[in-house]
Parts: sequence; structure tokens; C-alpha cells
Amino acid sequence: MNLAAATNENLANLSNTLIYSAMAVYTLAFFAYIAEWLFGSRSKVGRTAAALTADQAKKAAPAVTVQKAGGATAVLERPERPEVVVRAAAGARDVPDGPGAHGGDEQGDLYGRIAVSLTVLAFAIEFGGVLTRALSVERAPWGNMYEFNITFSTVAVGVYLALLALKKNVRWLGLFLITTVLLDLGIAVTVLYTASDQLVPALHSYWLYIHVSTAILCGAVFYVGAVGTILYLFKDSYESKLASGGKPGRFATSVMERLPASASLDKFSYRVNAAVFPLWTFTIIAGAIWAGDAWGRYWGWDPKETWAFITWVAYACYLHARATAGWKGRKAAYIALVAFACWLFNYYGVNIFVSGKHSYAGV
Repeated sequence: MNLAAATNENLANLSNTLIYSAMAVYTLAFFAYIAEWLFGSRSKVGRTAAALTADQAKKAAPAVTVQKAGGATAVLERPERPEVVVRAAAGARDVPDGPGAHGGDEQGDLYGRIAVSLTVLAFAIEFGGVLTRALSVERAPWGNMYEFNITFSTVAVGVYLALLALKKNVRWLGLFLITTVLLDLGIAVTVLYTASDQLVPALHSYWLYIHVSTAILCGAVFYVGAVGTILYLFKDSYESKLASGGKPGRFATSVMERLPASASLDKFSYRVNAAVFPLWTFTIIAGAIWAGDAWGRYWGWDPKETWAFITWVAYACYLHARATAGWKGRKAAYIALVAFACWLFNYYGVNIFVSGKHSYAGV
């Protein structure tokens, strides 16, 4: 074995070690996020805020006296603001955002900050694992599903940390994100693991860096939007039950009252999906150009191309629905989840179960 080969093997082993180390730190972050939610459940800040909001909503403006036929009078109670219940419209309810997973509890907030710090450390370690994997094969680290998975989870965590750095109220996303990142890495190192190897001839192109990198970034942002959409559906149902006089269970109340309002979650999901949609459009165009260079045709309705286009259509329908009055809210949210399901099938389903020119799963 020559020196270069030995060096590459050592780098590959180092990459594996770093990925497993990142999983260990992510696990610690997972427990810290759990602690944040548990300590936050003790706090009455969220419940108090919800109660005050409900009391304010019930307050009425000064009574109005009207003159009826025959000289009689009647007193009408007029709300300060007319109650308009339109479930399809975002922001229809005057509900404040929750205090966050920590629920206003000081110790819960401490665990939340520890969780974020551990997430930053795990992200740095995982990024090192991806980088050493790239150095070991002397190419971009996304030539198979294992490499795509570890890169995807790294970028997803990076998007979350970037939103935190921009002072966005997204720490509630941490527990859900880290849970799925651990699942993603667990699948990667057990089911999808592929030893370092060179690319198939069709992938030897600078378009690999352009097309696949943008696809990974889009998938990570779509994932963040999907989590927000799922939480929006739960929070919207919770608010609807309260508005109709129902009493949700203690666990549901403890969790839901600490999340942002359904209108805020709906707006968050829409903004992240809308922001990345043009990049997904570019990803498909870049893939078509690459196909023209590699196979002599720009579009051939290969399964991967077909599902990429289906995903594009689904997100286009979501954005259109979100801008249409009768389709805002829950209806649009369902379309967003269908669109993300299309993206997941385009990655896992097509790569594993469908044969085509893009069959580079490596499993």
C-alpha cells in the first residue's frame, strides 16, 4: 500500500470516528433538549399568558342601548372587536406566541442553552467527519447515499443554527431536529454505509458540486419547513379546541402553550419554503444541464428527474395555495407535507427501489 492510499484510509477511518463522536454529542444534546421541555412543563408562565389572553378576549366594550319600536329599549353587549373565526386564514386568532420550550423556567432555559451549545459542538464534529470523508476520496462527499445522508444532516443542523444566530425564535425546533438527525445518522452508519470509493464516470463533473450541493441545501430547508408545518397543524387543532370551549389534555396543553401561535408557525413554514423554492428550481435546471453533458440529452423522464419535477410541482402548488384566500392554513399545510413526502421519496424511494441512470445509492 503506497503512502497516498494509506493516508486516504486513515482519513476515512477518522471520518467514521468523527461521525460516531457527533452522534454521541447529539445524544447529549437530545437529553438536554428533553430536560428543557421537562423543566419548562413546571412553569406557569405559558398558562398564565393564555389565561390573560382569554380574559381579555371576553372583555366587552361599553354596552350599547338601542331604541326599539314602541318606545322600548334594549341593551346589547358588543365585543371590543368582532370575533371572526376563519380557520383557513392565518392570523385569524389573536393568540400570542408561547414562551418557548423552557416555559419561562430559569433552569429549563439553562438546559436549553446547554442543548444549543452541544448542538454547535456536534455540528462542528460532524462537519469534520464530512470534510475528512471528502479528503479521503479526494472529491465532493456526496457520491452515494451514505455521504449524502451525513452531509444532509450536517446542513440541516447548520440551517437551524443559522436561524438561531439571526435571532429567530426557533429553539423550539431543537428537540424535533436532533431526534430526526440521530435517526438519519443511525440509518447512515448501519444501513447505508459505503466504504470510500471513486465516483462512477457520469459523476465526474464540476456539476456535481453545483447540482448536488444545492439539492442538499434545499432538502435541509424543506425539512425545517415540514417540521414547522406539522407543528402548525397540531397547534391549530389545539387553538380550535380551546376556541370551541374544549379542554385539551394536560400533556397537550403543556406542550402546545409553549410553542409559537399557529399563525406564527404557518408564516414560518411558508417563508422558509418560499425562500428555498427558487433554489430548487435552479437545482432541477442544473441537473438538466449536467444530464446534457453526461448523457447527451437534457431531460429523459428518468425516475429521479420525474420525481424531482413532481416535487417542484407540489411545492409550486403549495405556494400558490398559500397565496389563495380559500386555501390558506390547513389546506395549504397538507399540500406542503405532500410536497416534502415527494422529496423524501425522490431521495430514498427512487435511490433504493427504482432503477435508472441516477442509481448511485451504493447500498
